[in-house]
Amino acid sequence: MAAKGFTLSIYPWVYVAQSENSGWKEEFQEKPHKTPAQEAAMGEAELNELLARRNSFADLPLVNYTTQYGMGCFEGLKAFPQKDGSLKLFRPDRNARRFRSSMEGLKMPSYPEETFVKAVRETVRRNRDIGFAPDYDPAWEAGDFAEGHAVYVRPFSYSEPAIGLGLSVSPWVVIITTPVGAYFRPGNSKAVTTDKVRAFPGGTGWIKCDANYVVPILAKKEAEAQGYMEAIFLDAEHKEYVEEGSSCNIFFVLKNGTLVTPDLSDTILPGITRASVIQLAKDLGVNVEERRISIHEVMDSAVEAFVTGTAAGISYFESITHKGQTKVFNGGKIGDTTRELQVDLKGIQYGSREDRHGWMVQV
Repeated sequence: MAAKGFTLSIYPWVYVAQSENSGWKEEFQEKPHKTPAQEAAMGEAELNELLARRNSFADLPLVNYTTQYGMGCFEGLKAFPQKDGSLKLFRPDRNARRFRSSMEGLKMPSYPEETFVKAVRETVRRNRDIGFAPDYDPAWEAGDFAEGHAVYVRPFSYSEPAIGLGLSVSPWVVIITTPVGAYFRPGNSKAVTTDKVRAFPGGTGWIKCDANYVVPILAKKEAEAQGYMEAIFLDAEHKEYVEEGSSCNIFFVLKNGTLVTPDLSDTILPGITRASVIQLAKDLGVNVEERRISIHEVMDSAVEAFVTGTAAGISYFESITHKGQTKVFNGGKIGDTTRELQVDLKGIQYGSREDRHGWMVQV
């Protein structure tokens, strides 16, 4: 199936594990399906009914700490089609590390990193073997893979039955996969700062926690209603320092060529794409600084701006508006540094450039 952005077309094979005293009880489940060609030929109502059955997990309780209080965490990573017909995952070990850290931060039983990587690989492999994965398209290269498709992998935690404030002591970990394409819609790359606050010092901003995404969703939808693509969050205390986009880390190229991104704290999510971009920039000989950067410095000294994330990849901003004033970057076009980083990252992921850091893992 072709995909634009996220789509809830869950692939048939899913993974379900539950924490027990002796460890994690793992199971792969094959949900109802036909062949990809047969599903593509189905009518909308029939296909939706089939997909609804794939999105049904009878063993998972409706009322629990996750559904009632957002007490859960998740990950997002991709498997990219290669020219030789294979699929490769991008840095799953880093997602495994962050998922373990998130679960421990929510005081859940720790999910082993090696188990995470094995389960992700096997889930993607089982779906690929029955035809549920995109094929590599050479036409993607002409656009530097901006229109490239991939397999999106969503591991998440889910609490045991519960109500009332408490901690999950026997959670599930579920892994599903879906097709995914470009996240941001073409034609609009304007951003605006928001007065909403994503994370507070001492909170869960560093955890990829379900509840963290409520405010960003509201802020992003408000920004879109005003004609912008993205909302930018400032810090909670001073409302001055740039922190993140709605679901992405953020970078700026300054007039002197330095690449700046907010340094990691308990209000900043440690993005895998963020860490990768820092390394790729250093490969290019770019001076990189991880530090606080005020919105005033951005409006005065930045010449390029972009966000990074699993979904976003590297997506540039043509402008940022703050309190009614708009700063346009590079005449509204993607800047040279942003473009080179974007091409390098996508090239590594889709196999057209050397994987010089050993980031890609064969499915």
